[in-house]
Amino acid sequence: MKRLVYLCIFLFALYFSGCALFEGDENPGDISPVNSWLARAGDVLDDEEGSLNPYVLHVIRGYPLDGSYPYRWEKNEYDIYNGVTEDLVYRERILARAHPNGTRCSNCCGLTFEIFFRSMRLRNLQKGMDPDDFNSMNFDDLFNMMLIWFVVGKGDSPREAITYYGLGEAVDDWEEARSGDFMDISRNNGTGHSVIFISWLRDEKDRIAGLRYFSSNSKGVGFLEERFSDTGGKVLREYVHIGRVGSMENYRAFDRKAVPNRNP
Repeated sequence: MKRLVYLCIFLFALYFSGCALFEGDENPGDISPVNSWLARAGDVLDDEEGSLNPYVLHVIRGYPLDGSYPYRWEKNEYDIYNGVTEDLVYRERILARAHPNGTRCSNCCGLTFEIFFRSMRLRNLQKGMDPDDFNSMNFDDLFNMMLIWFVVGKGDSPREAITYYGLGEAVDDWEEARSGDFMDISRNNGTGHSVIFISWLRDEKDRIAGLRYFSSNSKGVGFLEERFSDTGGKVLREYVHIGRVGSMENYRAFDRKAVPNRNP
């Protein structure tokens, strides 16, 4: 019966607003392009592993690539803006806030987390589950996971956020990386980037020379390519971290005491 209730909610969201999936559009006449896409795009086909990756790639397709989703990162805005294009609501509480200027701006950490969040809810809804059940995480768990995703502490990354909370695994063999994996990179100029992996760039000997990814970049949301520092680019090979959210069946119980607390 509970499964039927969630399926009914999902169908209502698809045919009337898309807003049951994501809470950012309070005005029914102002449904975002992403929510509009998700409301009409239909079901996602699972991969053999049952990973989140197909849902991630499905959600990505909803973002305009015309610069209308701009990049924004400013110091001292955390109280009003967390790098997401729409408010993210989990268990009836605002987890992350969109910028009040209404431009649907984002930064890299915020956008990749938003896509993770959208994808998790979409998969839950499609499978008739509570959209606000991420491996039994409560609000504080998910908020702390977000801070780890945002690299608040030393050694943090999306990969660590995923593994700490039992949602998936680190991808250490680069040949095993797949489109839709979450990744963060560091460059030789002191900057970093949170991205969604799409594919490797290879040289004439089929060696990995760079990567293609999706993120919130300096010119807005979209795809970009970068090369490693030893192939003419800036990305440092030793500071690439890749994580994948696996199937629901392979979720692992997590120990709150073992997870770094980034929100003391």
